[in-house]
Amino acid sequence: MKRINRIVENLNIDHNFYDFIDKEVCNGLEVTCQDFFSSLSEILHELEKENLELLNKRDLLQAKIDSWFRQNGNNTDPITYKNFLKDIGYIVPEVTDFSIEVDNVDDEIAKIAGPQLVVPVTSERFVLNAINARWGSLFDCLYGTNVIPNRGSMATSFVHNLHRVNKTAELACDFLDKVAPLKGASYRQIIRRVQYTGALIFKLNNGETATLVNPEQFIGIGESGNVLLENNNLHIEIVGDQKSSYHKSGIFDVILESAVTTIVDFEDSVATVSVAEKIQAYRNYLKLMKKELSATFTKDGETVSRVLNPDKKYQDINGDSFVLSAASLILARNVGIHMMTELVTNSDGKEIPEGILDAMVTSLIALHDIKTKFNSKKGSIYIVKPKLHGPEEVSFTVKLFSLIEKALKLKENTIKIGVMDEERRTSVNLKACIEAAKKRIIFINTGFLDRTGDEIHTSMLAGAMRPKNLIKEESWYDAYEKNNVNIALKCDFFKKAQIGKGMWPQPDKMREMLDTKMDHLEAGASCSWVPSPTAATLHSTHYHLFNVFECQENLLSNKLVTNQDDLLKLPLLKSTEKLSEEEIINEINNNAQGILGYVVRWINHGVGCSKVQDINHIGLMEDRATLRISSQHLANWLHHKVCSSEQVNQAFRDMALIVDQQNARDPHYINMAPDYNGLAFQASLALVFEGKEQPNGYTEDVLVRFRRKFLKLD
Repeated sequence: MKRINRIVENLNIDHNFYDFIDKEVCNGLEVTCQDFFSSLSEILHELEKENLELLNKRDLLQAKIDSWFRQNGNNTDPITYKNFLKDIGYIVPEVTDFSIEVDNVDDEIAKIAGPQLVVPVTSERFVLNAINARWGSLFDCLYGTNVIPNRGSMATSFVHNLHRVNKTAELACDFLDKVAPLKGASYRQIIRRVQYTGALIFKLNNGETATLVNPEQFIGIGESGNVLLENNNLHIEIVGDQKSSYHKSGIFDVILESAVTTIVDFEDSVATVSVAEKIQAYRNYLKLMKKELSATFTKDGETVSRVLNPDKKYQDINGDSFVLSAASLILARNVGIHMMTELVTNSDGKEIPEGILDAMVTSLIALHDIKTKFNSKKGSIYIVKPKLHGPEEVSFTVKLFSLIEKALKLKENTIKIGVMDEERRTSVNLKACIEAAKKRIIFINTGFLDRTGDEIHTSMLAGAMRPKNLIKEESWYDAYEKNNVNIALKCDFFKKAQIGKGMWPQPDKMREMLDTKMDHLEAGASCSWVPSPTAATLHSTHYHLFNVFECQENLLSNKLVTNQDDLLKLPLLKSTEKLSEEEIINEINNNAQGILGYVVRWINHGVGCSKVQDINHIGLMEDRATLRISSQHLANWLHHKVCSSEQVNQAFRDMALIVDQQNARDPHYINMAPDYNGLAFQASLALVFEGKEQPNGYTEDVLVRFRRKFLKLD
């Protein structure tokens, strides 16, 4: 028998969701389920209309911009265009200089520069992998990736493996020589550790001994005798004295503090369409905050169980005990203000804003952490808010957080905000956005992928865009990345809040990541996204080799210049840029293949983020942000007749065959070809052919619509 939903004041609440809040979340808290939903009703009464008005303003501004481009095309004087954006309120007046006033921020955010992971909350296994990636084996990451290249036909031989082992040890020792050097010696020479009171001494293979150039880097010894060093506020464990080591060095492993922070994601990397899926996402977060999350899975034919790692215990140089967290500091990314949810509906049957519910539920769940201090030692709650358009929407979110604090009896400004700088109206008004949240902001991060998707959609009628790989070469991109750092530093983020950079998209290309991702640190960013725990450990070597805070001090000593005009330059095809038929077909195919590879897993399997092979069979991390670019790019080319609908349809058919082949080993995969009538294929086409009309070019409406059909929910 179908259970009746619960009614609290004017809210109609799914009975399973009500029971989850009542029996699981509120268990052990002073807040009752009735209190929670009564507070939710009051907050919705105050904010729901404003939420709708903000969405309507997005549509109104877009309509005015569309009208502008219909009348003026792309030949408009940039100054005239900028003044137009000011006249319609798209660009707000410049705010005076100020400093952020945030307090009770954990060191992992304020004072430690390091890699950041983003993980879908719906995967218990991946969440645990990410949180446990606070520490990682450098030996494993060097040995198991393309950092050390294979050697032809010997790739599986004993000789080859021995070469990799020795090369791994050599690279790790070279790293230690740079970040924690020894006096007149190399870590390659170490035989064993000899510790004297208050000092660290190593025995060398030439019979001599060596100490650290900087003795203060030695801060303790682990329970198993591992040496603990500190460098740039990050920790290093040296594992030595292994009798069975194959390689020549006396160092058996180097354990690096790696993923300092992790964003547990309810947004772009998940596919929570049904009530049950959304409740399970909340349940995983609850178990995480209560340190009860676990995962059991099969790997290589064996059953594997995984839980959170225990804290790491040490003795300092005086013999006193201390611990270091084994867990990455957790931030929760909620959905944007444009999402709605059926978990709770109003008396008229309308779904409520999911972003409001997300903030309420994740904050309620975080009360368990407020009691135990497992995650935030400072008693703060960290929520990353995506896809905000300008300072009004930031102010709206700040107001929401304030109301939640009153409802949950939390101290004002307990709930901190991370703002994703991924929409153009936020980029051009970034200082005003930060000012709107100056007492809460702990994070500003560029999101090139969504930023590009919004760029294309906002300027859809201006003209045809350049091919995707050339858009990043345009001046707006460099201005965007520099603007994010410069404005954050001008607003006094230094050692108060994170300045972030975007994702490395190729999880199998670690050599290339090591060669290039140092650029993010040199630009002044204190954190940068990586796609895996392995990438986090390898990327952490950059933060040991380069002092980000010294870089920020140097930037602050110079005049920080931001170029708003470049931010508004459109990445349009040049008048001299004539694409050949082959170039057009290749671009269409590349976009179609990426869309199909991602969407088929989203619709048929409910996978919101995964490694998808591109047209050249290179694995790329894909989520809704990458999908937004590809679908908007094709919609733009269709509108401006760079390509025809017949060409696009043919490209999707051709690429469906390739995607089917790429997924041939998956026993649960449903082929799209040769019928081309499955929901995943239809959804992929809809993303393109409906792309121009989708609000802000977002993909959620189409994805959710077809996923619900697949699940037979509608």
